Amino acid sequence: MSDDKSNRGAQDRARVAGSEGYEVDYFARKHGITAEQARELIRQVGNSREKLDAAAERLKQNA
Repeated sequence: MSDDKSNRGAQDRARVAGSEGYEVDYFARKHGITAEQARELIRQVGNSREKLDAAAERLKQNA
């Protein structure tokens, strides 16, 4: 992730920064899961937004 918050591009949008609380919170709200569930998904799947979106959908379906 870029330290310069104004320097955002396609690569930045393709990843979820697990170390940034606001990104984890946004991802969790977007998918209707808890922030802790979101952090666990990031640990398991990595930070690819595409893979995380799919994993979050599977998590919701299995709940």
